[in-house]
Amino acid sequence: MKRVYIETTVVSYLTANPARDVIVAGHQEATRELWPRLAAGYEGYVSALVYQEAGKGDPEKAGLRVEAIRSFRMLDIDAECRTLAEKIIAGKGIPGEYPEDALHIAVAAVNGMDVVITWNFAHLNNPLTRMVVRRIVESAGYGCPELCSPEELLEADK
Repeated sequence: MKRVYIETTVVSYLTANPARDVIVAGHQEATRELWPRLAAGYEGYVSALVYQEAGKGDPEKAGLRVEAIRSFRMLDIDAECRTLAEKIIAGKGIPGEYPEDALHIAVAAVNGMDVVITWNFAHLNNPLTRMVVRRIVESAGYGCPELCSPEELLEADK
């Protein structure tokens, strides 16, 4: 069974009010379609960072986000994860202004995740980032999880 790390943007799309923007609405629908499959066909994981980010903002929405991820296994964030995140930033895989994004990847890599699902196309899930991040993570001695959107995972699951 594939091990999937669920980055915070995914749960945010799951619990957000329906979007008027057709692209965002499509992302929300793909997330809702994937959510039950995560429990049935994958080993789903989150980290303390996902809980921390999910708990921010409007208290009602934060409660929905935290409740949505409660059933997934929790990954620790240790010194090994932080060191790899620093390497990802130093190697220009993720901009230094977004250390949390590097930490998501590091936690997933250190813990042997197969996939990281995210809607963050700016700093995580884009071809240039994936290429650089893979090089850094693998040169540090870890397997690099595939970075993809929930929609991409749904397509691969067919």
